[in-house]
This record gives sequence, C-alpha cells and structure tokens, in this order.
Amino acid sequence: MKLGTIEWAGQAVPVCFAAQGILDLRAALPAGSAAATTLLDLIAGGQAVALGQRVQQMAAAGELAPLPADGVKPLAPIPRTARNVFCLGRNYADHIQEDNVSRDKQTPPPEYPQFFTKPSSAIVGDGAAIRYDERVTRRLDYEVELAVVIGTGGRDINAADALKHVLGYTIVNDVTARDLQRRHDQWFKGKGLDTFCPMGPWIVTADEIADPHALRLALSVNGEPRQDASTGDMIFRIPQIIESLSAGLTLEPGDVIATGTPSGVGYAMNPRRFLAAGDVVECYVQGIGRLTNTVQAA
Repeated sequence: MKLGTIEWAGQAVPVCFAAQGILDLRAALPAGSAAATTLLDLIAGGQAVALGQRVQQMAAAGELAPLPADGVKPLAPIPRTARNVFCLGRNYADHIQEDNVSRDKQTPPPEYPQFFTKPSSAIVGDGAAIRYDERVTRRLDYEVELAVVIGTGGRDINAADALKHVLGYTIVNDVTARDLQRRHDQWFKGKGLDTFCPMGPWIVTADEIADPHALRLALSVNGEPRQDASTGDMIFRIPQIIESLSAGLTLEPGDVIATGTPSGVGYAMNPRRFLAAGDVVECYVQGIGRLTNTVQAA
C-alpha cells in the first residue's frame, strides 16, 4: 500500500495511492472527524493502514470516487514531521572509501551508528525545488537514501523486534552543502537548510517490502547515473539502527530515519561535480519508486 499526502483544493490531504486512483483517507473516518486530520495524525492513531484498506474497498464497490488528477500537487508523505528527521552518516563502506580517497586520509568504518538530524522545515515533496543561495553555499551535493517510517513507537527496542515497529519505507535525498559541512566541522548545518530534505513520493507499507536490505537504490543528475548500489551494502542494518537509536530515546509514530548513502556523491568525483541551478536530480529505490527534484537558485 502507498500512503502519502497531496495538496488538493488548498488543503493537505492524507491519501492512499491505489489502482483506482488517489483516494482520500478521510473518507473512511467517522463523520465530523476529517477536517484537521493529517497522515501523521493517522499514523499516530494507528489508523493509517486500516483506512487505506477501507478506502480501497469503498472505491472498488463504487462508494468512493478518486480525487481528480488535475489540481493535485504532490507533497512529502509527512510534510512536516513532529520532530527532526533522524539520519545516519557513513553507513556504506564504499562511501567511506570514496571520502578517504577524495580527502587523502584513512578513516575506518564506524563501530557504532553515527546519527545526526535534519530539521522538519527542510522537508519538501516530489517535484518541489531544491533551493540554494550562492551567498550561503556554492558546493551543493546529493545523497539518495532509503528511509524508515516508524509506525509503533517505543524505547529500548531490541533488534529482533525492530521491524515490528516499522510502518513502511520512503526515499530521502540528503541534500548537503559541502562547504558548510566542512566549515562548521559537523553535519547539521550543511544538511539542514530549507528544502534540503526531499522526501517521497509516498510511504510503501512494510508488508510490500519483503526485505529492506535487498533493494537497489540509484541516483541520476540530468539523466546521468551517479549512484547505484544495494541496501544490502549497509554497514548497520535497520534492526541495528533502530535498536541503537531507541536506546534511552523514545521513538514516536511518524518518526523518519534515513539510513545513509552509498558512493557516487559529487564531492568525491574527480573533478568534483556539484549541483547547479536547473539540474534535475532523480532518486530511485526499488519497490518504492522515484523522487525527482530540480535545483533552483535563490
């Protein structure tokens, strides 16, 4: 099942993307409860999947018409998370190696997951612009990542139980200002600017992803392949990530965890190739789809 959010008639509407079309999840709610409901609300209430199933049944029975395709604008599945997006750095060995080569150093793989966050204000959806200001950064880069969406919250989650807490998966482009990253000697500032967290196009529920560690992920710029790998190459797999992150820290429904990027980023190419205005960046994750955004100068 594909769950997401679209803008329609001036409202952010939680929807299910189904064979019948785009279905308003609110149609399956009791009368009077739909006006202020978001997909995050439905995830937090444990209703999202059941409502998706119900609206598909209603559409198949002719009881619910899909939303008209014209006038629909895609948004991020969760347009504004309740908390920062959790992210992992240095979770693919080939990415660590390309960083070592590009910076002429030898840094070993991490012993423990390396976490940072991106503010929820950085989130944009499929088709939205990645905006940047040359007064702030001149070294704009990309990173395709598989992202996990938490469905059932918890603290001190064991790795053996971790996948039971996963609602589904989406795509994140961990856009990065490399000059800010180096200048501030940490990841948050260079990765946290407005529009630097494209996400989408939807959340594919966990039941449709048999093995999240057997997915191809790829990225192209203006149709040119840049990144191409498998989620099986992760150093820390999703159960380990959830166990480590939730140790002493409560994960909440709707939390998003981006799991790191493989090699092929622009700063590690020779010569380096950063993004420029007009570039079209397409992220792909097998079983989920494509997330496409265009770079726009301020």
